[in-house]
Amino acid sequence: MNKEFTANTTISHYRIVSKIGAGGVGDVYLAEDTLLHRKLPLKVLPTDVASNKNRMRRFNQEAVAAAALNHPNIAHVYEIGEADGVHFIAMEFIDGVTLCDKIHRDRPDLRKVIGYFAACCQGPGESSFRRDRPPRPQAREHHGDA
Repeated sequence: MNKEFTANTTISHYRIVSKIGAGGVGDVYLAEDTLLHRKLPLKVLPTDVASNKNRMRRFNQEAVAAAALNHPNIAHVYEIGEADGVHFIAMEFIDGVTLCDKIHRDRPDLRKVIGYFAACCQGPGESSFRRDRPPRPQAREHHGDA
């Protein structure tokens, strides 16, 4: 079983604010970077992933590849690290609702929904993909766009 972190727990220089999700990659916490004073999601890897050398190697390769990308539809990777046996990845915080929630809340017409999904599919190139794509993309709500 994986350790649950509570509010105000510190991992490296990240202070946990609250748990915001869980999935195959591990638990995700809203955290504050105490050095740069910004909020970000901190993905904490499950112990079974962290203890498996092959899975960690693949995870690190994907994190390095993602960190090399700069595109508005891809969250920036700030750091992969380990502190006191806890392996984590710190990423850009994207404020907003899930795309699913936005569609149900706003009830946009089909043309707008297709535009949302087209934006989700745009990336830096055909050769780039992520195996850990979240099941519910976050919608950035700026100027009415997702």
